[in-house]
Amino acid sequence: MLSVSQPAPAFTVANEAGEPISLADFRGQKNVVLYFYPKDDTPGCTIEANQFTALADEFAAADTVVLGVSKDSCDSHRQFIDKYGLKVGLLADTDGSLSNAYGTWQEKEKDGVKKMGIVRSTFIIDRNGMLVDVTYGVNPNGHAQEVLEKVRRL
Repeated sequence: MLSVSQPAPAFTVANEAGEPISLADFRGQKNVVLYFYPKDDTPGCTIEANQFTALADEFAAADTVVLGVSKDSCDSHRQFIDKYGLKVGLLADTDGSLSNAYGTWQEKEKDGVKKMGIVRSTFIIDRNGMLVDVTYGVNPNGHAQEVLEKVRRL
């Protein structure tokens, strides 16, 4: 698992449009909120994406880009964005390499059944590429507001 004050793992992953997005694209320019979620268009993930969308202008005013990450495809991400009018970029971690690098691919248990999956987690990365906040096991409701408050203190 990652911790504060270490460099964020570098990545290049396709966004919802199939375009490559790299952490290095934002270096020296913007903070990055990288939030990992289990699956497009599921209840908790929709709450979280809609709440980040509602605060999109405030994140932009704080020179911060918000990127959601799941193992869903680019096509699934486009459908999710279109269905809810989302204003956050979504990264398609189809091979799981980004989830592994950030330690979010973990064994989870539900109703006594254990399986691997993405643990809802959020990372705030400053303009220098350093982790300034790391949160594993996020509750989606109200989380976007909490993250915005942390970003404003940077």
